[in-house]
Amino acid sequence: MCGRYILVEEVEVLESRFQANIPDGFQFSPSYNISPGQYAPVVVGVQPRQIMLMRFGLTPFWAKKDMLLINARSEGDHNPTDDPAFTGTKGIITKPSFRKPIRSQRCLIPADAFIEGTTKEKLSKPYLIYLRNKVRPFAMAGIYDEWINPETQKVIQGFSIVTTTPNEVMQKIPHHRMPVILHPGEESLWLNPETPLYKITSSLNPFPADAMNGYPISPLIKSPKENNAGLIKPLGELLEAETEFRDKRSIYRQGMGNAKERFDDHNPYQPL
Repeated sequence: MCGRYILVEEVEVLESRFQANIPDGFQFSPSYNISPGQYAPVVVGVQPRQIMLMRFGLTPFWAKKDMLLINARSEGDHNPTDDPAFTGTKGIITKPSFRKPIRSQRCLIPADAFIEGTTKEKLSKPYLIYLRNKVRPFAMAGIYDEWINPETQKVIQGFSIVTTTPNEVMQKIPHHRMPVILHPGEESLWLNPETPLYKITSSLNPFPADAMNGYPISPLIKSPKENNAGLIKPLGELLEAETEFRDKRSIYRQGMGNAKERFDDHNPYQPL
């Protein structure tokens, strides 16, 4: 599963990267710990695309109570052992909670990195996973739905991250799942409701391991209340060795609100 991710880009960067419009009144603060139940940007639509805030956690339109489904398995009920070599049926298309959204309510979920824990220890032993060569933000495959609370009549738009089998990097953590990360050339097809379903399911594969890397971080990430650059400080070695040259300097990143937070880049495996 994927229950935490990072997005610290300014809204203008998202607008340019995804060629999407921002509605009036849109407000989002950079976050080092986007957690279930929180609101985050997603990209929807085809022409024009639009960036919207939705809740991390989908509830199907037909549900009688809030369900907060944060992940949607691409295999559905198939592959119960999470075999990394699984290439069978993408059962997501028949799951009651997801069969409508996967056909017509797909979105891009912008991220700079995501957080995953070990299969057994979960977020008690977390790792930050990023794309090499400073590829950020990237797009995770998402689906969304709109649910009306029957008691309050409040409308909630929520999204789920579509997950798939782990690549070699994820297996080193080890973890049995990973989010579906879309290549830029797949993003338009994913958003287009007219794209044939077989093309959608054919894109639900692990991202190439040689384009990813990760390192261990603090278990403080477990708390949704924690949100600062210190959370992504490396606490150990890279999952995969990298040979690229990195300047030894300090990077300054706009922190939460107007405060600027500093973190070191002396360590060659500090990606953000």
